[in-house]
Amino acid sequence: MDIGIRLENKEDFKEVENVIREAFWNVYKSGCDEHLIVHKLRKSSEFVKELDFVICDEEKIIGNIIYSKAKVINEDKEEFEVLCMARLGVLPSYQSKGIGTLLMNHSVKIAKNLKYKGIIIFGNPKYYHRFGFKNAKNYNIQTSWGENFEEFMALELYEDSLKDISGKLHFSQAFEITEEEIKEFEKRFPYKEKLLTDTQLKKL
Repeated sequence: MDIGIRLENKEDFKEVENVIREAFWNVYKSGCDEHLIVHKLRKSSEFVKELDFVICDEEKIIGNIIYSKAKVINEDKEEFEVLCMARLGVLPSYQSKGIGTLLMNHSVKIAKNLKYKGIIIFGNPKYYHRFGFKNAKNYNIQTSWGENFEEFMALELYEDSLKDISGKLHFSQAFEITEEEIKEFEKRFPYKEKLLTDTQLKKL
């Protein structure tokens, strides 16, 4: 493999959406909507283009990571800006080869350089703990509906950077997907069968 990481550009959009679709298809639900979230997020005011990276094997795009700005709002209605990692996706044939780790580490380094305070994600704790993510309750940050659970995690980008931030996380409306939206968006892609898989059953 000849691996390189660069910023995504407009010419990559369709290929990246297909990579994300392949990465998440039938993993967490029958079909997926992650590729539509990426599509909508790029058009949103919360999109952070400086943290939208693709990873390539020579000229072939094999993965993508994308971020948006989010707000933590406390009981006094004070707002604090953080990053929300929208999606990290790698083509199935390249998974378990360290590709996602390269993307994650690269994006965290750049986010630090850009002086962001922290990153919030919904994800697999077994995977993201290796990068330093912890249950967001450790930082007194809750979901927008006031809950905490292991899949809701936060990462400080420098020592005590989340110390004075607390409250409920509110992120881009691009994450809100309707059945009609995904049904229409899917017409742009080759047909793929929707299945019930073991990974979906483990979430039930």
